[in-house]
Amino acid sequence: MCGIAGFIGFRDNNHHDRIAKCMGAAIHHRGPDSSGVWIEDKNQVALVHQRLSILDLSDAGHQPMISKQGRFVVVFNGEIYNHLEIRKRLNNFDWIGTSDTETLLSVVEEWGLEKALQQFEGMFAFALWDKKKKTLTIARDRVGEKPLYYGVHNQIFLFGSELKALMKHPEFIGDIDRNSISLQMQYSYIPAPYSIYKGIKKLMPGSYIEISVSHGSCEIGVVKEYWKLADDIKKGLELERIDNEIVAIQSLDKVLSASIKDQMISDVPIGAFLSGGIDSSVVVSMMQKESMKPVKTFSIGFHEKEYNEAHYAKDIAQHLGTDHTELYVTPEQAMEVIPKIPEIYDEPFSDSSQIPTYLVSELTKRHVTVSLSGDAGDELFGGYNRYLLANSTWNKINKIPNLVRKFSSKSILSIPPERLNQMFNAAKLLLPKKWDALNLGDKLHKGAAILNCNSQEELYQKLISHWDPSLLVIDINKQDALCMDLPGDYPEISHVEKMMALDTLTYLPDDILVKVDRAAMAVSLETRVPFLNPKVIEFAWRLPISMKIKNGETKWVLKQVLNDYVPKELIDRPKMGFGVPIDRWLRGPLKSWAESLLDESKLKQEGYFHSSLVRRIWLEHLSGKRNWQYHLWDVLMFQLWLNNHKEFMSHRRDCIKT
Repeated sequence: MCGIAGFIGFRDNNHHDRIAKCMGAAIHHRGPDSSGVWIEDKNQVALVHQRLSILDLSDAGHQPMISKQGRFVVVFNGEIYNHLEIRKRLNNFDWIGTSDTETLLSVVEEWGLEKALQQFEGMFAFALWDKKKKTLTIARDRVGEKPLYYGVHNQIFLFGSELKALMKHPEFIGDIDRNSISLQMQYSYIPAPYSIYKGIKKLMPGSYIEISVSHGSCEIGVVKEYWKLADDIKKGLELERIDNEIVAIQSLDKVLSASIKDQMISDVPIGAFLSGGIDSSVVVSMMQKESMKPVKTFSIGFHEKEYNEAHYAKDIAQHLGTDHTELYVTPEQAMEVIPKIPEIYDEPFSDSSQIPTYLVSELTKRHVTVSLSGDAGDELFGGYNRYLLANSTWNKINKIPNLVRKFSSKSILSIPPERLNQMFNAAKLLLPKKWDALNLGDKLHKGAAILNCNSQEELYQKLISHWDPSLLVIDINKQDALCMDLPGDYPEISHVEKMMALDTLTYLPDDILVKVDRAAMAVSLETRVPFLNPKVIEFAWRLPISMKIKNGETKWVLKQVLNDYVPKELIDRPKMGFGVPIDRWLRGPLKSWAESLLDESKLKQEGYFHSSLVRRIWLEHLSGKRNWQYHLWDVLMFQLWLNNHKEFMSHRRDCIKT
């Protein structure tokens, strides 16, 4: 894994090399092993690369890399896992090294870009300069494991793995997009193609875009898709459905094992995150099956019992015989991460599991350079409890008259969630096991708020939303939101499958994968996601929903695979999130910090939020009347980022003046 950046257009021909190197230095953490810059003065193109050496540690893997025939130059971030297999399909090639970057250039020369993209199995973002056509093409992997930002500021085309690289260019403007703030307040992340800055976009997963260059000016083409999730869904529904459970279990084991085996190829030490949940346990089990020595596994724990899964991970590690490392984190250690968040993520990002994700990445990097994770298992195999909740809730409320729904909602909301939590905790022994969940009172409050929904799509939108931005954010021009209706080229699928598809297109790339990529790369750790192998995705959509969610049990078929490796009693427990007790911290050790960021006069002066609303929910949270941890964390992460943004822009102006 690496970092890439670059630009088209030179305002000052005396300094473009220095600017390029500054952009690379900003993402040094993504590639600390070496750096490179390639510049073509005639067309005013600069390509920048920071290398984290994983495959072919020799100079033969150095970038920017020029193709054998000299036509193409590339900067590449990621891994193409099947590149050695692809090499076998190219005849009479005299390979210089063993890097996948060399493979990429060769197949683009031989087959053309789109065909090459369709053959790649991996995670990547790259920029490819074509000397003959005078075009720069930027591309991103199917699901968006690797990031790529781009845009035009002051007639200069900019691109990079992280915003901090673009921000180092002197023509970067840095105007904040209020509509992107509204998205972050609603979902806790800013979904592609938006970014926090006007004029800068994220390239959509599974797509590429061509920029034509003439005398330093450029014309940006339309975004083209080379892969669509809809095609995999259609294939699964129409051609290759698997209805036999035994065949499904055996075949899933086979396709996952093959993916994990491919992703274990590395010229540097490799390990895996092990949370103790289903997905990471499957990955580690299969890694250990393939390995001749104990696999290195890593987990972190918390002393707060309801947030701790480390003991489950330890039990699984002992059963599998892995070389396991765990670290129990104090609240003080966890809270030390918070000031780093704006620098790690570059734009407001408020999934609070960013904190333990960074801590486990930091722990892992002390021992290995590559780590496999279990991400994407929930989206592909129906693992989120909200799928069950949305489906069952809609089936029930759709039968209730509107008047009754409104009365019920008002009644539930009249009881503070803290009081409901106390009531449920007191009655826990009398309730069904499926009710054994954290903060059930808060969940009930959220459920009460959706009683008035007119469709299952609207209901799901409310389930995954925090704020109503129209009430919070000042002066937003339009109300952007995630589209809850899939495009017309999608086949007819069940409501639950529709939610899974939507999460694969939005929540997975823009929250989960962003969280892991930035946290891991901040400590120069490469992460790999075996569930996102194209063959695994295709296979998952060949399975009927009844094998993913069976009799109210999520990820049923994946659990059957895991049962062959790990005793059922080690994994048969309620699903836990990978979180920290933000609600308590805000009432305790983080109170003064939060108070300073939520100061009413400060909010009024900045002019982004309706300060009275923020103040009201802050006081309600402090009193214990309501648990507003997620809403408050959204605002706090924006405020923390805003402080960092102001400091950077001020310093940047000083640098430009000098």
